[in-house]
Amino acid sequence: MKLAGAALNQTPLDWENNLRNIKTAIEQAKAAKVEILCLPEMSICGYGCEDLFLSDWLSVTCFEKLQEIKEWCEGIIVCVGLPLRINNITYNTACVINDRQIVGFTAKQFLANDGVHYETRWFSSWVPDTVQEFEMLGQTYQVGDIIYDYQGVKFAFEICEDAWRNEHRPAYRHKPKGVQLIINPSASHFAMSKTDVRYHLVVDASRQFECAYLYVNLLGNEAGKMIYDGEIIVAQNGNLIHRNVLLSFKDVDMECADVSFETPLPVVPVPTLPPVDENREFIAAVTLALFDYLRKSKSRGFVLSLSGGADSSVCAVLVAEMVKRAVEEIGLQEFVRKTNCLTPEEVSVFGLHSGNELRNALVGKLLITAYQGTVNSSDDTFRSAQELAKSIGAVFYNWTIDQEVTSYQSKIEKAIGRPLTWQTDDVTLQNIQARVRAPGIWMLANLSNSLLLATSNRSEASVGYATMDGDTAGSISPIAGVDKSFIRQWLIWAQLELGYEGLQYVNNLQPSAELRPLENAQTDEKDLMPYPLLNQIERLAFYDRLSPQEVFTKLKGTHPDAELQLYIQRFFSLWSRNQWKRERYAPAFHLDDYNVDPRSWLRFPILSGGYRQELSELR
Repeated sequence: MKLAGAALNQTPLDWENNLRNIKTAIEQAKAAKVEILCLPEMSICGYGCEDLFLSDWLSVTCFEKLQEIKEWCEGIIVCVGLPLRINNITYNTACVINDRQIVGFTAKQFLANDGVHYETRWFSSWVPDTVQEFEMLGQTYQVGDIIYDYQGVKFAFEICEDAWRNEHRPAYRHKPKGVQLIINPSASHFAMSKTDVRYHLVVDASRQFECAYLYVNLLGNEAGKMIYDGEIIVAQNGNLIHRNVLLSFKDVDMECADVSFETPLPVVPVPTLPPVDENREFIAAVTLALFDYLRKSKSRGFVLSLSGGADSSVCAVLVAEMVKRAVEEIGLQEFVRKTNCLTPEEVSVFGLHSGNELRNALVGKLLITAYQGTVNSSDDTFRSAQELAKSIGAVFYNWTIDQEVTSYQSKIEKAIGRPLTWQTDDVTLQNIQARVRAPGIWMLANLSNSLLLATSNRSEASVGYATMDGDTAGSISPIAGVDKSFIRQWLIWAQLELGYEGLQYVNNLQPSAELRPLENAQTDEKDLMPYPLLNQIERLAFYDRLSPQEVFTKLKGTHPDAELQLYIQRFFSLWSRNQWKRERYAPAFHLDDYNVDPRSWLRFPILSGGYRQELSELR
């Protein structure tokens, strides 16, 4: 039997795009003589509809679109995801269509309710081993925990989270019922190294339950923050039959494989995967996320305040790699159609280029950068910014903001009747420089209808080491989901492995905000603590959910006790004081196994006691 999965790059409520992708997948599957095609979870309306799942009209509209889709399914079984609202209760379902007839709806039994997931807010769990009838648009249908039959092969579903519930997963109930094929339509968000876990979840299940297993995930940056890798896995009895290349720039990635149910593959130990390279995963995920955000927001490019430091340098390279990877996979014509970055005449000219020459020419159309120096900026960071922009073809502007800073400073000094000094007004004098950089760079973004890239990282977000309405200004914050240590090592890797020689300058610098006078030799780690330690404290506190005392005990011996105590007190105090900043950060991609975004992974009160008692009792 020929099975297929189609990873789709869907967008919430974009009915035209979503149905076009579904139709394309069905047509490709029919051309390949596929018998059963699975589409991802919630593929009709998009997984990221959030509170709209509670609206009656959304489910009704999805059901109406389902009537269109079923007419495309002549001679094929298609499994398609949609919300089903029955008696004011919404279920997450997969509909099975066989030769233009709706056979039934399987409803999800376990709902994700941790980390970035809030499914229990919108959906209700289906009771295992139950089936009921419902009416919709004048017809009666079955919904529930259904076992389907096609040509003597029994198949059933695990929908995404269902498969992650260990001994409670539906597969345990499917096996005694003679199920030979388990189908899993998913919307499983990207996180670095997660694909290895998912691979074992699927292939191990095929061995344990002695069945074939078809897994299909969503693809792309669907709704702004979550990225989906489009993974498709076909396995049988522990044998990996097919696995696709992840994080494709295509709208539809349809993959098929032949599976024998008459003479199934023998049960074998599950093969191991090579170690995951998180540097490669990171660049693949963020470039696809930026590409989708650009085109789905109908923006014309990116604008970046390029300081010459690590964070802004990463953002610049991400845009360059986005261009390179997208053009390599989907071609220049499709890239231009999706980004609308060239005129027809320019397409003809650009088509004569290739490789880095073509990449740089396109980057010149999509990325505007500016170095906004002050008397506290160094020649080293200017050179770092200028050389990097030149090496990737970005537009590069250079201006100083000293006049604007002096203007604001003199106004305030006159108003309060005293001079501002570094001895008494350190933070104020730093922040005004960062804030004065925002209006000019926003003007460039407005002029070009572009997205302004904010450059905050997760380490800075944790301790509020950022100026609101200054360096946090932006439409999107692409690296806010990863820590500073990861960024610094990634820059070295990108120079050596991806060939970005323009990074050699930033890779020789110590991270610095360059907001204090140069003679102070300001660095981030002098202001805060060593970044590796900051990241350890952050992870222990919020991923492992330990108290300050437990963090201290866990890290005891890594630093002198008094120093470690000081750093832990500093971290938790700064964390508590700066929740209001994290609430206001530009949208960020979820990239790691956790993040500090209150909108997605980690909620914390804006006003709190700030761990005062806990920190006073550190021993």
